[in-house]
Amino acid sequence: MKTTTTTDERTLAELQREHGPALFHFLLGLTFGDRQRAEDLVQETLVRAWQHPEAFDAPYDSMRPWLFTVGRRLAIDARRSRQARPVEVSDTVLESTPDVLDTADRAVRTLDVREAVRTLSPEHRAVLVQIYFRGLSVGETAEVLGIPAGTVKSRSYYALRVLSRTLPGYSRRSSARSSASRAEASATST
Repeated sequence: MKTTTTTDERTLAELQREHGPALFHFLLGLTFGDRQRAEDLVQETLVRAWQHPEAFDAPYDSMRPWLFTVGRRLAIDARRSRQARPVEVSDTVLESTPDVLDTADRAVRTLDVREAVRTLSPEHRAVLVQIYFRGLSVGETAEVLGIPAGTVKSRSYYALRVLSRTLPGYSRRSSARSSASRAEASATST
């Protein structure tokens, strides 16, 4: 039967008080400023000191070199362990990843937008083409088309209003109508 001896609490507390802050700052550098990881490594180093009371009987005057060596080795082991595992992906990363759109849906939407833009007057269409398809500012569009900036703003406003009515699924009225018709349908079905 093997008896295990450990370092007594008072010696361990004194060790932590005397060398803990220096050990923490040393490990903070090894963990590239990760405070939580450095604190975990300090704790694990002190656990090793608790498990190995024979280290206190070593020929050197201070325990600091032993603590720093153990802490450095633990940091290296932890880093190697993290590098061996694949990177974990959290739920927040998956939630913020944009959905891959179906190419058929995208093609249908593109055709819908093209058809809706064709229904606009030539003046309104010219303004939208310059601003939204060519990426020009209001001032640049005014220069290209030879009209005042205020006219560019009003034409783009009214053109977008017409588009919101003609594009399927984009109209506020159609969504209000569909929710009203759903409410009416549920009222008649009960």
